[in-house]
Amino acid sequence: MQRLTLFALAITFIATVFAAKSPYQAVLQHSRIRGRPHGPNVCAMQKIQGTEKKYFTNCKQWYHRKICGKPTVISYECCPGYEKVIGEKGCPAALPLVNIYKTLGVVGATTTKMYSERAKLQEEIEGPGSFTFFAPSNEAWAALPTEILDALVSNVNIELLNALHYHMVNKRLTSDDLKHGAAFPSMYQDFDVHIHHYSNGIVTVNCARLVKTDQQATNGIVHVVDRVITAITNNVNSMIDTDDELDTLRTAVAAAGLTSLLENEGSYTIFAPTNEAFEKIPPDTLTRILGDPVALKDLLNYHILKNLHCSESIVAGTPLETLQGTVLEVGCDGDQMTLNGKAIIKEKDKLGTNGVIHYINELLIPDSAKTLLELAEGSVAITASKLLTDAGLNNHLIGSEAVTLLAPLNDAFKGKSLTVTDDMKKLMRNHILKGKLSSKGLYHGQELETLGGLKLRVFVYRNNLCIENTCIAAHDKNGRYATMFIVDKLLTPPMGTVMDVLKADDRFSTLVGAIQRAGLTELLNKKGTYTFFAPTNAAFSAMPQADLNKLMRDPKELANLLKYHIGEEFLVSGAVTSHTRLKPLAGDKLELGTRNSTVYVNRQPVVESDMMATNGVVHALDTIVKPLPPKAASDQADRPEIRQAPAFKVGSEVMRSEDLFQKIRKSKSSRTMSRVQ
Repeated sequence: MQRLTLFALAITFIATVFAAKSPYQAVLQHSRIRGRPHGPNVCAMQKIQGTEKKYFTNCKQWYHRKICGKPTVISYECCPGYEKVIGEKGCPAALPLVNIYKTLGVVGATTTKMYSERAKLQEEIEGPGSFTFFAPSNEAWAALPTEILDALVSNVNIELLNALHYHMVNKRLTSDDLKHGAAFPSMYQDFDVHIHHYSNGIVTVNCARLVKTDQQATNGIVHVVDRVITAITNNVNSMIDTDDELDTLRTAVAAAGLTSLLENEGSYTIFAPTNEAFEKIPPDTLTRILGDPVALKDLLNYHILKNLHCSESIVAGTPLETLQGTVLEVGCDGDQMTLNGKAIIKEKDKLGTNGVIHYINELLIPDSAKTLLELAEGSVAITASKLLTDAGLNNHLIGSEAVTLLAPLNDAFKGKSLTVTDDMKKLMRNHILKGKLSSKGLYHGQELETLGGLKLRVFVYRNNLCIENTCIAAHDKNGRYATMFIVDKLLTPPMGTVMDVLKADDRFSTLVGAIQRAGLTELLNKKGTYTFFAPTNAAFSAMPQADLNKLMRDPKELANLLKYHIGEEFLVSGAVTSHTRLKPLAGDKLELGTRNSTVYVNRQPVVESDMMATNGVVHALDTIVKPLPPKAASDQADRPEIRQAPAFKVGSEVMRSEDLFQKIRKSKSSRTMSRVQ
C-alpha cells in the first residue's frame, strides 16, 4: 500500500512539473527530445524553405513539416546556452559566462554589439548590474527602412542610445518570467515593453519574436529578437484617430459607440478596414449598415478579437473568437497573414498600449449584419437566391421582416428546369417560413407555416433534422432580421394522402388496383405516419404472370405482401443511414441502407424517394421487396455455443486434445511420475 502511495505521489509530482512548464519551455523540451539522437543539448529546429526563419518544433509541426503552409527542413543545432566541442558528439559544453556586451557577440547579434559601442552603451552593459537585453538580430537591423536607420545612427548620442535603452529592462528576466500579457518598464523613460507568451510556444516583445532566448550573462540575460522595437505610447483608439487611411473606420467607431472600449484598458486585436476597404462595398449595403446601429456594432465587433495576437504568433490557421461572438480563421501563408483564408492584410503589428492593429483592404461583413438576400448570395445557395429574386420575392429578402429561408444547395437544382413559372413562384414562396427560427429550437412533430400558407412538418432523426423531405445541411446563418437554413433538396410539400400521391402517378396504376383489392384504401387515406416502399408497374410486370394472377386473386396474401412494404413510422431518405431498420405492418424488419445517394430496402434500390403525403411518405421501387435470407451468423448466435477441442496430429492419427490428454495420462511414464510424487 505504501509503495502505491509513493508511486501515486511520484506521478502527481511529475505531472505537476510538466504542467508548470511555460509553453515555450514545453516546445523547447520537444525540440530537445527530437535532437537527442544527435548528442547532448541538441535541439531540432524547423527552417522555412527559402527563408532564414527558424522555429523550435512542436509535435504538430514536426509531423506536418510545415509552418504557415510552407515546407520546412529540419536542422539540428545547439540548444540555448550550449556549444559544440571539436571531436565530441552534440553540444556538451556550456557557453562561456561573460558580460552582456561580449554575449551579444557570442549569440551572433554583432550589429547590436557594434551600435552599443557607437552609442556609448558598451561601458554600461560591461559593468555591474542585472539587465535583460532584447537584442535585435543582424537581420532585424538590416530590415529597418534606410531613412529610420540613418536617423538613428546619425545622432548616436541620443536617438540610438534611447532606442537601445528601450530594448533593455533593469532586471534579469528569463523566458519563464515572460508571462502572457506582462509589461515591464524599459530603461528608456520607463516606457513599457509588452510581452505575449502564446500557447504554441511563441514569445514576443512588442510583437517582435524571440528567436534566441535565455542567453545568460554575468550581468544579466540576452534574448535575441527578430525586429527592432519602438516605444508604445498611444492606445488603439488614438492610433485610429490620427491615421488618415482610417477616416471611415473612425466615423463608424464613433457612430457605434465603441470609442470608450478602444480607449480603455484591454488586450485586443483589431483588423482595421482602410478607407479603400469600405469603398469596395456596394453603396446601398454600406449606407444600410452605417445607418443601422445594431448592424454597425456587429460589423465592427467582428473585426475585433478578444485577445491580442501579433502576426508572429500565427504559424497555422486558427479559429479565434471575436467580440461579435463568432470566430475568424486567422492564419498565414508564408510571410502573409490571412483572414478566413484570404491574404487581405496589408500592414501588420501596429502596437498600442491596449491592443494591436492589422490593416486590411477588405471589409468583413458578419452574417448578423446581412439581409437574407446577402446571406444567400454569399453561400452555396446562389441558385436559390436567383430564383427567389426572379419569383418577385425580393421584398421578403431585403426587408426587416422576421422570416426563415429554406435555401436548397446549388446541386439540388441539377436536372431541374429553372424557368420561373407560376408553380415555381408558388414553390419558392413556400421555401420562406414565418418567423426567425433557430434549428436548435425545432422539435419532432412541430409544424411551421410558410408565406404561402402551407404547414410543414419537422422530423428529428438520430442523424438528421428535416423539414418535410429536405434536411438541414449546414449550420444556421443568422442575418440581421432573418435566418437561413441551407437544405439538401428542393422542398416538395405534401399533396394529399398516400393514396392520393399514388393515384396521381401513372407509374402506380397496378399498385392502386392491388391496394383496392387488398382492402387497404382506407388505411392509406386515414391519419398516420406511414413509409410506403411503393412497387411501380414495372415491379409487378417483372413477376411471372401466373404468380401475379395468383397473388391478385388472393386478397389476404396480397394484403400481407403490401403491408410488408409499409413501415410503421415516417422515414424520409435523409433519415436513412448505412444500417437502418424499419418495422413493417406485417413481417420481419426491413433492412435499409444508402450508397452513392441511393436508398436501398432489403438491397433493392429506390428509384425515386420522398414523395410527401399528409399521412406519410412514398418511395418508389421497380422491384417487389422480399425478405432477406436468414444470415448464417444470426442462426449461430441463437444457439448455445459448443466449443470443440482443437485437433492434433500424432503420426498418421488425428486426435482431439482431450483424447491426447487421456492417452498421455494412462501411459507408463505418467504412472511412474505419479508414484514419485
